[in-house]
Amino acid sequence: MYKYAGIIVNNSSLQVDKIFTYSIPNNLKEILKLGFIVKVPFGIGNKKIDGFVVELYEECSEETRTKEILGISYEFSFLREEDINLIKFMRERYLCTYLEAIKSILPPGITKGMQRKTSQVIYAGKQLEGKYNKEPYISIYNLILSNNGKYNKNELVNKFEISLSSINTLLKYNYLDNEKIYIDRFDQRKFNAYSEKTLNYEQKNVLDKISSSDKNIFLLHGVTGSGKTEVYMKLVSQMINNNKDSIILVPEISLTPQMVERFKGRFGENIAVFHSRLSEGERYDEWIRVKEQRVKVAIGARSAVFLPFNNLGLIIIDEEHETSYKSDSDPKYTAYEIAEYRCSENKSILVLGSATPSIDTYYKAKSDTIELLKMNTRADNAVLPSIKLVDMREELLDNNRSIFSKALYEEIEMALTNKEQIILFLNRRGYSPFVSCRKCGYVFKCPNCDISLTYHNESNSLECHYCGIKQKSTSICPKCRSKYVKYFGIGTEKIEHEIKKYFPKARTLRMDFDTTRNKHSYEHIYKSFKHHEADILVGTQMIAKGLDFKNVTLVGVIAADLSLNLPDYRSGERTFQLITQVAGRAGRGEKPGKVIVQTYNPENYSIGYSISNNYEGFYNDEISIRRDMNYPPFSKIFSINMSSKKEDILIKNIQNIGVLLKQILKKDDKIEMLGPCPCSISKINEYYRWQILLKGQIDYVLANNIKNIIYDSLRQVYNEIRVSLDINPTNLL
Repeated sequence: MYKYAGIIVNNSSLQVDKIFTYSIPNNLKEILKLGFIVKVPFGIGNKKIDGFVVELYEECSEETRTKEILGISYEFSFLREEDINLIKFMRERYLCTYLEAIKSILPPGITKGMQRKTSQVIYAGKQLEGKYNKEPYISIYNLILSNNGKYNKNELVNKFEISLSSINTLLKYNYLDNEKIYIDRFDQRKFNAYSEKTLNYEQKNVLDKISSSDKNIFLLHGVTGSGKTEVYMKLVSQMINNNKDSIILVPEISLTPQMVERFKGRFGENIAVFHSRLSEGERYDEWIRVKEQRVKVAIGARSAVFLPFNNLGLIIIDEEHETSYKSDSDPKYTAYEIAEYRCSENKSILVLGSATPSIDTYYKAKSDTIELLKMNTRADNAVLPSIKLVDMREELLDNNRSIFSKALYEEIEMALTNKEQIILFLNRRGYSPFVSCRKCGYVFKCPNCDISLTYHNESNSLECHYCGIKQKSTSICPKCRSKYVKYFGIGTEKIEHEIKKYFPKARTLRMDFDTTRNKHSYEHIYKSFKHHEADILVGTQMIAKGLDFKNVTLVGVIAADLSLNLPDYRSGERTFQLITQVAGRAGRGEKPGKVIVQTYNPENYSIGYSISNNYEGFYNDEISIRRDMNYPPFSKIFSINMSSKKEDILIKNIQNIGVLLKQILKKDDKIEMLGPCPCSISKINEYYRWQILLKGQIDYVLANNIKNIIYDSLRQVYNEIRVSLDINPTNLL
């Protein structure tokens, strides 16, 4: 029998990031289990707070100093032994605290005391008799008898105008009974059947190789439209037949409705859906459904990788190259590494799918660390779209100052005439990316961030896309008071405006962050376009992947250069992926597809390879550059980002840390240190930002030592400086 428990307290302070030992009172010794949430006294004042039981001991060396557990918050194991091991793995790998790891594994409502929603429904009890066998009791009794368990008190009072006192009287004398039931807060809609399709040779070959391989991690490299989703469904079906559980990850909320529609259409409604756009109650209920083994399949974004399936057989990561699979808040985990860990622990299969795999993943496949599977042709005899590159410099020479090249304009006109649909892609929202005065050169900038404000035409406002501040647009320069204020550049809102100008009869939808803020807005736009209630869909990277619209015959890439201009070693990779992915939205039905790619930089290798749909060529060039520059996958990049509202304190402390790190690293010629220096965006939301980058052979022992050194040196100013530590960040801005 255990006498002591190791507990992680629900306190976010870095100073208490350890496992505390508490003694177990006699009345709890036979009840307490790993994963329970308990009440414990904590700190000098013995404040009563929650704690998570992660270890149990029979003996304790600190017996005389231990405090006693006060009670159990829930008689339920929220964390399994597997989860606790994962928490410890994450703390070391992602330089986070125990509590940050716990909060990423559990849905947010649990740490706030959330429970399942309940209602008291009314049933008919014993037969009416005596003075109660009369109106209005007879009518009330008969109504409830015919609808047993359908209504609660409030519904009976409000819907049928029944007297609450009459209901209470019948309940008091057992002529009526009430019963507590659970009310599920998850989506219970039924979907149209999504019938099973006959697999082609490539799809069958992939399934055969997965079932016969001695490896458990696979990269499925299939061109856009090759039928990867059907392969996923076959794998899930096999798992269900073997009583195994499956998790299917999609890169962000934008892909979830289509996947849910297909999977629920194939396997029924008993599938959990888990992503950040759900309410806390919905996420809690879906998590409980998985925990109680009421579902065998879950579909969701990044956080769904933690769902507590007890018989996990398969994890699929669709569009595995997407950066949204990495968390940008602590713990800065990647879904791939968590999935790899879970599949290793459970002896499960991990399938990574993409038409444009990340360089890191493809390198592992080429190195035979994971098994590479290929599908080179589109399913259902569809063909890849023809792609035309347009040099916008020549359009300017021909005096075309429109955002549409002559070729794109003509193709839009033709598609509209043929009642076909069009997707126009630009990875920048808003109307104009920056506003300036043509007389004095003043640029309208965010007062809180080192970034220009974006003009939004619909709200006639200038907005910061980093801190969210809004201010009313003005035609007067605040510096020189001239009226020569001009809007420069284009965003998705301006494209929508230009379509209405050139193609006034076209029905247009826009899909970007501004139009999908509400909970179900993405799904409404998706369904509307799917049912051909619009002719043209304008959007950012939300529309660049996964979507399958059979009537889309034309895709226009308005400005292929945008992502090339980012100060990031992955800019070429992202450009290739975006162009290839969005081009793949065309010609997925019976009609052939066309793609027009507009650029001012047609000579760039990533654009050239995307036009020819040549992933191997792009990979060979890109991996050569990475090897020469010692970038991942040949090294690790450790980003140390510090921010503060007090610039002088920030600079002084990060420079001191820079000196300490140089002393530690001076004997290690395999690690290069860059900085300290201001970040590319040196201020966000009133916080000044500086960084140090380490590049080289960085192991996790060294990374944790550096973490401890940084926090020790900041002990006196910890409340004034924010620290972000990230190994191989997806964004170096």
